[in-house]
Amino acid sequence: MSVNEGDKAPDFSMTTDGDGTVSLKGLKGKNVVLYFYPKDSTPGCTTEACAFRDLTPDFSKLDAEVIGVSKDSIKRHDNFKAKYELPFLLASDADGDVCERYGVWVEKSMYGKKFMGIERATFLIDGKGKVRKVWRKVKVAGHAEAVLEAVQAL
Repeated sequence: MSVNEGDKAPDFSMTTDGDGTVSLKGLKGKNVVLYFYPKDSTPGCTTEACAFRDLTPDFSKLDAEVIGVSKDSIKRHDNFKAKYELPFLLASDADGDVCERYGVWVEKSMYGKKFMGIERATFLIDGKGKVRKVWRKVKVAGHAEAVLEAVQAL
């Protein structure tokens, strides 16, 4: 399945760090930055998370909720969040259901080996649940800034 700009965002409900839960329904009326990343505490994922962390005050002023999603456990999310002082939710999609619905669970290749994994991707969802912008195969450098610009343009 693939989610494109203009589509109604697939609903989700996931557990989050701190033993919480988050759902798209519960965020109605807010802009949502839903970013998928492969794994906590890896170099690219840490850089991306810290970039979103540093821009959190700017996203907050625009009533935008940033949510990071990976298949990592809540315990790993709690550790990652504490280590890097991440002020936004980290959601665990342990069973991969949300990754499948957003089309980010893909075949990847590294050193000639093929495997399934999360494609780094971000979805900007407006307060009415419509996907306004999609970034796929994200390059980390400058990405959080580009997402912020897109939120400002809403």
